[in-house]
Amino acid sequence: MLSFQRLDVYQRSIQFLVLAIEVIAKLPRGHADLASQLRSSAQSTIANIAEGAGRRTRADAAHHYFMARGSAMESAAHLDVMKAMAILDEARYREGIDLLESVVAMLTKMCAG
Repeated sequence: MLSFQRLDVYQRSIQFLVLAIEVIAKLPRGHADLASQLRSSAQSTIANIAEGAGRRTRADAAHHYFMARGSAMESAAHLDVMKAMAILDEARYREGIDLLESVVAMLTKMCAG
């Protein structure tokens, strides 16, 4: 197992990606653009955490954690849109936001170094 795979923030981001894929699978037809954006932002969060963990300098790592944080916040915005459009139920919305709140909090600390 690589070092980043042990990080709580990485594991929570994986949990969010699984939730996002489940949400995407239940979207009504006609929302492929929103599905693609959610999948992309969720995957970007994970990829940037992994890339940050592999960087040599603290500043370079923090830069990638900051980008991961932005992608996690973007994922929350996609969930907000889905909720506003009434294509995501309250329970799944809350589950996703709870995961993202913890991911963003951890990444915020990691960005500070």
